[in-house]
Amino acid sequence: MSTDQSPITDQSPITDDVPIIDDVPITDRPQADEPAAPAVPAAPAAPAVPAVPVAQATTPVVVERAQEILPPPPPLAPPAAAPAPDPAPAPPKDRRVLRAVARWTAAVAVFAVLGAGTAYGITSMERTDVPGLGTESDGRWEYPELTKPPLPAGSPEPFAAADATGAHYADLRSLVLPAPKGAAEDKALRGSDGWLATKDFLAEYMEDERSDLGQQLKDAGLRHIAARGWTTPDGTHTRVYLLHFDTAAVVDELFPDLTSALGPEHAPAGGDTLAFDEDFPDEARTENVSRSLYVENKPYGAEQIRQGYLSAGDVLGLVVQSRKGGAKAVPFQQTVVLQSQLLG
Repeated sequence: MSTDQSPITDQSPITDDVPIIDDVPITDRPQADEPAAPAVPAAPAAPAVPAVPVAQATTPVVVERAQEILPPPPPLAPPAAAPAPDPAPAPPKDRRVLRAVARWTAAVAVFAVLGAGTAYGITSMERTDVPGLGTESDGRWEYPELTKPPLPAGSPEPFAAADATGAHYADLRSLVLPAPKGAAEDKALRGSDGWLATKDFLAEYMEDERSDLGQQLKDAGLRHIAARGWTTPDGTHTRVYLLHFDTAAVVDELFPDLTSALGPEHAPAGGDTLAFDEDFPDEARTENVSRSLYVENKPYGAEQIRQGYLSAGDVLGLVVQSRKGGAKAVPFQQTVVLQSQLLG
C-alpha cells in the first residue's frame, strides 16, 4: 500500500462521515503500477461501517480521493438565460429632505408674520412697555392732528411772495392750537363768539401793569384776540393768545417793546422774576416766526411760570404755562413749536 494512504487508515475510530465508494473502503482498493510492499502483519479488521452517500460527505480529504477515483462528470449545460428583470422604478425623492424643506418654509413664514406683528406692536406701545426701552416719557403731550384752516378764495398763504404784508387771511380762531388729549379745556377763554375781551387778556399780567399795556395795545390798533386754555392731568395750566393787528409792520414794532434779552417788559401775574430761557433748543425754530421765551427762576411762589412771545406777520402770540412745583420744559417747548407752525 502507498504511504499517502496511511493517515486515513490509521484514523481510529472513523466517524460516520467517511464515505464508502462501491461498498469497498477507499483504503482497500489496489493501485495500478504500484510495487509490492513487504509483508506486514495484518492489522485487526476494523468493524464494518455503514455506507454513507457521497453527497453527505463532509471530510475534505476523502472528497479529494473520490474525485481522483471517479471519472469526471459530464459538463453541465449552461443555465438558460433568465428573462431580463423589469427596470426598477426611479427611487422616490428623499422624503426627509422634502419634510425638512417644508418645515423651514413654514418656519420662515411664521417668523415673517411674527416679525410684522412685533414691529406693529412696538410702534403702538408706550416706551415704558417695551423691554429695554423702559425709560420714562419725556413729558410730551398727545395733540390731535393739526391742519391749517382753509383760506378765502383768492387769498395767498401767509408769507407767500404774493402776500407782501404778511397777513393771515384765515380765521384767526382756527389758528389757535387745540388742547391735547386728556386735557380739561378752560371754556372761559373762548370768550364771546370765540373772541376774547382785552381785559381778560390783561389778567395775565400784574395788576399795576395792565393799564399801560392795555393802552399800548390800543395804540397799536389791536383788532381782536383769539384764545384757548386747558389743564392737563399733571396740573399744568396752559393759555394761548393770538392778537391780530392790521399789518405785520405794527407787530414788528410792538414785539421788541414787549420783550428784551433780560426778561419781559411786563411782569406776569404771580411772578416777577422771569429770565430769558436759554435751554430752549435753537433747532426748534420755525421759519417766518420770531420768538422770545422766558422762565421764572427760583425762588418762585406756589407755581412756576413759563412765558413765550411769538411774532408772525400781523399776529402777536403769547403762550403761558404754570404749574405747582414747577412747569416742565418739554410740554412748554412742544406747545410753542406747534403754535408757531400753525402761524408760519
